Amino acid sequence: MSREARIDTLGSLREHLQWAIELEHATLPPYLCALYSLDPERNPEAANIVSSVFAEEMLHLALAANLLNAVGGRPLLDSPRMLPPHPRRLPHGDRSLELSLVPFGAEALEMFLRLERPAPPGAAPEDDDYETIGQFYAAIEQGLRHLCDRLGERAVFSGDPARQVHAGHFRHTAGRLVAVHDLKSALAALEEIVEQGEGNSHGEVWDGDKDVFHPERDEVAHYYRFQELKSGRRYRRGDTPESGPTGEPITVDPAGVRPMPPNPRPAEPGSPVRRAQEEFDHTYCAVLHLLERAFNGSPRLLAVATGTMYALKAQALALMEAGAGPVFGYVAPERRGWSTGDERRIVVLRDGPYVVYGGVPLRRKRKIVSSGNDALTWKTGEPLETEDTYALCRCGHSGSKPFCDGTHAVIGFDGTESQVMRPYRELQHVHDGVGISAQRVGELCVHAAFCIGRTRPIAAMLADTADSDVRSNIMGRIDHCPSGSYSYALERGGETIEADLPQAVSVLEEENGLASALWVTGKVPVVRSDGLPLETRNRMTLCRCGHSGNKPLCDGTHREIGFREEPAPATTNPTTKEGTTS
Repeated sequence: MSREARIDTLGSLREHLQWAIELEHATLPPYLCALYSLDPERNPEAANIVSSVFAEEMLHLALAANLLNAVGGRPLLDSPRMLPPHPRRLPHGDRSLELSLVPFGAEALEMFLRLERPAPPGAAPEDDDYETIGQFYAAIEQGLRHLCDRLGERAVFSGDPARQVHAGHFRHTAGRLVAVHDLKSALAALEEIVEQGEGNSHGEVWDGDKDVFHPERDEVAHYYRFQELKSGRRYRRGDTPESGPTGEPITVDPAGVRPMPPNPRPAEPGSPVRRAQEEFDHTYCAVLHLLERAFNGSPRLLAVATGTMYALKAQALALMEAGAGPVFGYVAPERRGWSTGDERRIVVLRDGPYVVYGGVPLRRKRKIVSSGNDALTWKTGEPLETEDTYALCRCGHSGSKPFCDGTHAVIGFDGTESQVMRPYRELQHVHDGVGISAQRVGELCVHAAFCIGRTRPIAAMLADTADSDVRSNIMGRIDHCPSGSYSYALERGGETIEADLPQAVSVLEEENGLASALWVTGKVPVVRSDGLPLETRNRMTLCRCGHSGNKPLCDGTHREIGFREEPAPATTNPTTKEGTTS
C-alpha cells in the first residue's frame, strides 16, 4: 500500500467504484447459469455453495453501490455495458480471464477459482488490468486513504446518506451490508467484499462468518468453497490454504446437472426458444432497472429487484429443457416501454408488485359508514412516506403492507392478468333519469356499496330524479364510487362528468377494518406486465389481496376472503438461502 496512489482524484475514484459495480455484476450471469443447471435434489451441497456465493456477490454489488453513492457518484446498472456478449472479460481486469456461461462442472469450477483467486502475499494494488479482485479493491482503498488525507473526509464523502442501502433493505447472508458515510465505514465495506472472496487476514480459508446453510460451521471464503467442490472435501479447523480441505466428503452427481450449450446464442427469430430467450432478457433487464432505481434514491426497491429474480429460474430451466440456455442480452428501455422516463405511471410487474413512478402521492382513505354499515363517504388520512419510485404489494402477503417486501417471490404468487378489457364506453349500461344519465360497467364493480344507499339503490332512484335533491344524491354517490364502475352525464351520450380528483394512490379501508383496493385517481396511467396500457380513467381500483379474478383490477374478492392488513406470518426473505435455491 506504500506505492503512490493512481486513484488520485474524486472523478477517478467514482469511475473506479463504477467499475467495481460492473465487476460484481459480471460475476452474476456465470454463477446463475451454474446454479440453474444444478438439480438441488441430487446435488444439494453444490447448489448451496454456488447459491451462497451468488447471494454474497449480490451483497458485494450493493456494497459497491453504497461506496459510490457515499462519494457523490451515481450507480449505473441499466446499461448495455453491463451485458456484453459472452464470453467476456472481467471489466478492466486481467485480459487472460474470460467469463463464460456454462453449466456446473469442471470448466465452471476452474473459471470460478480463477475469478476468486486470492492476491499473492505482498501483491501491489492494481487499479486497472488487475490480476486479482483483491488487488483492485486494494487500489480503491489506497485511493480513498490518499484523497481523505489530501482533501479531508467531508469533501470525499459528500453523498446523500438517504441513498445508502442498509440491512433493513437487504437481508440474506451472514455478511454485513455496511452503510458508508466516512473512511471507517468505507474500509469496513471493502473488507467485507475482500474477506468473503479471499478469506480473512489474507492467509486463512475462513471469511469470519458462520456458514449460512450450516450455522454450526465457520464459513470459508468463495475461493475455498470452490476448492471444496473441486477436491470433494470440506475444510475443517486447522486446515490452511496449503493443506487444502481434509474434512468430510462432498459428493457431486454429474447426472444431476442439466446440460446447456456454452455461451448460448440467440435462436432463430420467431422460434419458441428465441421468444423464451427474449422473455428471460426482459426479466433480467427489469432486475437491472430496479437495482439502478434502488441504488439511486429508492432503496426499498432492492427487495423488489431480488424478488423479480425468482422469475429467472423458471425461465432458465425451460430454456435448458429445450436444449438451449439464456443469452443475457440487453433490452433497450424503449423496447420495454414501461421502464422509460420518470413521468407518473404505475407498472404491473409479472407475478410481482405495482411499481409507482414519478412520486405519485400515497395516502390512506377510510370509508365512513352509518350505524347500519351504509356507505357515506371517504375520509382521507395522512400521506404515507414514499420514495420517488416505490412498489406496492399485489400478492396480499407482504409483511410491510401496503409496500412490497418481496414475499410474492417466496410464496410463488401467480399474478396472471385477465385479458385487456374493452373500452368503458363499449361496456357501459346506460340508465336515464331526468337531467342525469347514469352509466355503469359491472365488470369494474368492487362492491364498495355507495350505489346501494341507505334506502334504495341508484337504479331505483332514477325514476325520481325530477327532484333535484334525489338527482344530487345520485351524483354524490357516483362520485364516491372508487372504481368508476358508475359514472354519469347530464344527458345520454353527453360528456361524462367526473369529480376533480388529484393524481394519487389511496390505500382503502372499508368497514370493520376490512382492507380494500388501491384507489388510483387523477388519470395516472397504469401499464400491464405485458406492456399494454389499461384504459386511462379518472379513477380505477387495483387488486391488493392477490385474489381478484380480474387482475390487475379489483373485483371485490377482498370482501369474500375478509382481507386485512395485519402483517403476514414470517416467511423467508427472497434473498435468503431458501430463496436462492428453491
